[in-house]
Amino acid sequence: MDDNLKKMLERYTPQALAVLRIVTALLFMQHGLQKLLLFPTPSEHGTPAAWTLVWYGGWIEAAGGALIAAGLFTRAIAFVASGEMAVGYFMVHAPVSIYPVLNHGDLAVLFCFVFLFFVFSGPGAWSLDGLLSKRSTAPRNAR
Repeated sequence: MDDNLKKMLERYTPQALAVLRIVTALLFMQHGLQKLLLFPTPSEHGTPAAWTLVWYGGWIEAAGGALIAAGLFTRAIAFVASGEMAVGYFMVHAPVSIYPVLNHGDLAVLFCFVFLFFVFSGPGAWSLDGLLSKRSTAPRNAR
């Protein structure tokens, strides 16, 4: 790749990371909203009973997805979301088949590893984490 093109593309890495974070989080949030609020369409399993694993998963997906989309507590919430997807995969999908395409767990695997990536990368541009970080390190005006 041409060095000029590489430099130009690398300049937008934080923004590309933010777009990946926001889109992934909104897709993740849909799964939680479907479980908890039957929105945009009811889940095939209906509304989960309170205090069950599926109910907790719905809250992690809905609230965690919203927080990750906003870029607030991104690393910590992404860690929890990644773990939820790993547990969900091995409890629900893996017993059906070893192959994710056959056990319908490919989305869980993808969410797991994208959220794990956010644990290490952080939120990228356009995040409340970044905004709060700038505020806490900004020098105070002397009066």
